[in-house]
Amino acid sequence: MKKIVILTGAGISAESGIQTFRDADNLWEGHDVMEVASPMGWENNQELVLDFYNKRRRQLLTVAPNAAHNALADLEKIYDVEIITQNIDDLHERAGSTNVTHLHGELLKARSTFNEKLVMDWKQDINPGDFCEFNYQLRPHVVWFGEAVPMFEKAMEIVAEAEILIIVGTSMQVYPAAGLVDFAPNRIPVYFIDPKPNISEKGNLHIIVEKASVGVPKLVQDLINSA
Repeated sequence: MKKIVILTGAGISAESGIQTFRDADNLWEGHDVMEVASPMGWENNQELVLDFYNKRRRQLLTVAPNAAHNALADLEKIYDVEIITQNIDDLHERAGSTNVTHLHGELLKARSTFNEKLVMDWKQDINPGDFCEFNYQLRPHVVWFGEAVPMFEKAMEIVAEAEILIIVGTSMQVYPAAGLVDFAPNRIPVYFIDPKPNISEKGNLHIIVEKASVGVPKLVQDLINSA
């Protein structure tokens, strides 16, 4: 069974209504990113950070996977599919994808500030005073700016095994995630789906100028038909 690796970013979930929270001034809901998504911000104002992610979590629970998520799940019927996502939502899983690696953590999980490996499912708000079993405050299970990306090494290994690579919903210009494409085997087919691509088609790189909910189902159908 041929192995397809898919790299996804904010663009695929935006079509489900997931807010990016980042405006033209590079602010997140009016906050400097370092106030709400960094260890320093957490140390300075835990209540603000918790409120920011509580709002994101509540919104996530009101949306549903779109046609792009659903199509990628359909690929598993024919191919060995692994998804590496920069997104912290669970829309890939809700659509039916079973092999999903979250580079930046998961919004519907919380973790202990005492032990980062102590992670639990968490769909409600995280409030000050919500403690782990060792009586340490819980925090969102997300990777903040300035923190290591613990799943990056696993993602490198997955990309290195790809026979087809699909990139959707991300410009792949933000590191370290952008560096993943460098680990793909030479000359494998690479498909880049974006309504306004910032790269040109050449060699084994195929550009699909469509938004995710249109381009992904088209490509998936072609891949299924050619299997």
